[in-house]
Amino acid sequence: MIKHIINSSLQNRFIVLLAVLFLAIAGFWSYQTMPLDAIPDLSDVQVIVFTDYPDQAPQVVEDQVTYPLTTAMLAVPHAKVVRGYSFFGLSFVYIIFEDGTDIYWARSRVLEYLNYVRGWLPQGVSPALGPDATGVGWIYEYALVDKTGKHDLAQLRSIQDWYLRYPLQTVPGVAEVASVGGYVKQYQVEVDPNALQAYQIPLSKVIEAIKRSNNDVGGRLFEMGETEYMVRGLVISSPSVISKPFRWASMPTGRPYVFRMLRIFRSGRNCAAAWWS
Repeated sequence: MIKHIINSSLQNRFIVLLAVLFLAIAGFWSYQTMPLDAIPDLSDVQVIVFTDYPDQAPQVVEDQVTYPLTTAMLAVPHAKVVRGYSFFGLSFVYIIFEDGTDIYWARSRVLEYLNYVRGWLPQGVSPALGPDATGVGWIYEYALVDKTGKHDLAQLRSIQDWYLRYPLQTVPGVAEVASVGGYVKQYQVEVDPNALQAYQIPLSKVIEAIKRSNNDVGGRLFEMGETEYMVRGLVISSPSVISKPFRWASMPTGRPYVFRMLRIFRSGRNCAAAWWS
């Protein structure tokens, strides 16, 4: 048999050379196009449902959030395992699908069932899907450092959240950009309790007045000289505006209440969001 193959190859040298050339080209093409992964993704196809239920004990989170979500996710097609975990103010539900299930198909099915189960949850609780990353994904960490000393931690966090985060999310292969550290800028209102007692104003009225002062109000259009004008009420968008005298109620004597009588308005930082976001 081997002697016959050798004789045939010697008698058909041109065909043998063509076959060798074809195999060499096919091998080079396979080498260039074959997908290689140093760490193959052998993890299960899973979708994570995260729910924030602030200031609630784990047992309350389990009864009111985790259990309804877990029982609803059991009916998702091709789901083989559903696991629920309850923590203080947090709920995690892991839905593991059968092998070969497309991750985006699985996420769309879970989203459909989430819309169905939202009515079972407490008011104000809104579950959300986790990032479409696997358990063997890479985590890249970087730090914003100001060597000039011109920016504090709050300003660096604002640069991260409003300038760097969104371009990084457009990079192919990036599932999520999470900000950790720094201080989230916020506007704080410190009310003087002695002033509230002196003017006999409950704190709920001050909170309601601040909410009303931060809502844009839509009006209507009117035409004047073949030009349309839009009437609207603008939101109070800066400390300089809200620090001006602002009338929101009247005293029994007819004198208007002004925010300046009751509080100190300043720009502060949210330390809790800085460390747990």
